[in-house]
Amino acid sequence: MQIFTLDAVREQQRESLGILLNALVPDNQFFASRLREAGLDSGEVTLEQFISKMPFTMREDWTRDQLETPPYGTNLTFALPVYSRISRSSGTSGTPMIWLDTPQSWNEMLNNWSCVYESAGINDASRIFFAFSFGPFLGFWTAFEAGTRLGCMCIPGGAMTSLARLELMTQTQADVLCCTPTYAMHLSEVARKHGLDTERLAIEKIIVAGEPGGSIPSTRALMSKQWNGAQVFDHHGMTEVGPVSYPCPAVPGNLHVMETSYLAEVVDPVTGAIGAEGDRGELVLTTLRRIGSPLLRYRTGDIVQTRRQAPCACGSQELLLEGGIQGRTDDMITVRGVNVWPSAIEEIARGICGIEEYQVDIGSDQALQEIRIRVEPCPSSDGARICREFQSRLREALSLRVQMDEVPPETLPRFEFKAKRWNRNEGRE
Repeated sequence: MQIFTLDAVREQQRESLGILLNALVPDNQFFASRLREAGLDSGEVTLEQFISKMPFTMREDWTRDQLETPPYGTNLTFALPVYSRISRSSGTSGTPMIWLDTPQSWNEMLNNWSCVYESAGINDASRIFFAFSFGPFLGFWTAFEAGTRLGCMCIPGGAMTSLARLELMTQTQADVLCCTPTYAMHLSEVARKHGLDTERLAIEKIIVAGEPGGSIPSTRALMSKQWNGAQVFDHHGMTEVGPVSYPCPAVPGNLHVMETSYLAEVVDPVTGAIGAEGDRGELVLTTLRRIGSPLLRYRTGDIVQTRRQAPCACGSQELLLEGGIQGRTDDMITVRGVNVWPSAIEEIARGICGIEEYQVDIGSDQALQEIRIRVEPCPSSDGARICREFQSRLREALSLRVQMDEVPPETLPRFEFKAKRWNRNEGRE
């Protein structure tokens, strides 16, 4: 994996930004007028000028554009025949939306995925099992194609039951597993229920995304334990921006932004004020190399703690996200004056031995938000003890007393894609 100095990163960012803006001004209907209004439509533009003058792009901006000009919207830099790929957002934060890519932009995203693989020590001798159904989501296809381009044996696990996937993993001796953190834990549960010892599997590395679990220490430790000490690597991205970060090889749970492909900023999630490197805030991204359908100063909604090391212990000087993605701006709730993030509950839950699954119900009591947690213990575990411990740890960590409800085995849903453990306005009388 190529290591970039900060000076080299900045030089590449300036060059890529110039190429991008020159392509957008004459032909991209969505951004051309915005660039002209910001005075960024002619001549050389510095990174500092771009950040100070270019307004944010919000999710509602491009979703509204697609709804008003269906089906693809106006954020297209080239004529439609140039585009060869269609992806669709998951819809977890609103209506699913379509994204188009040219061969050039698709290839750039494969390059980014190769960086993810290389930082995790994946090479052409690796056998990667993709434990998900191949739908319209960008991450599935870019991960698979980047693996084949790297020379790996890539094993698709679409349209299969969890047990069938485990059997194929055993048969092929796959040594790398790609899936969400939730599904990695679910697969180990299925293996146990069917008497399949995970030691019979050859999984040595697990690459996860889609949820913050891969950067949460207790969740990462649990996955590793369930898979006989396998290394767990996190990364993150979105359909609308592509693969953004790669796992720090030196510090598990930390991520580096691929800054030669993205101009990254952090802003106050409430005011939008630009923060300094080292601040905690909302991640803002400009997709420098996705010229066919870019996003400029896009507010991702991801909450991060940034840090710049020169260099990091792994040698990289690219922006560090400590603890990965720590939450989303629309995920936090306030319970009796206490800010509660899903990642905080996840960290505590996965540190308690015996929890198979859990679900959080959010309701209101006298105009105040309240949460109630349903807990499904592992078979033969003491559910009452687990609930007491969960309740005690939440009280210690968050100064909150939360109602715990033990539920029978196999009551709570299992998830292959992004887990939906937080139910708003459910579970309340």
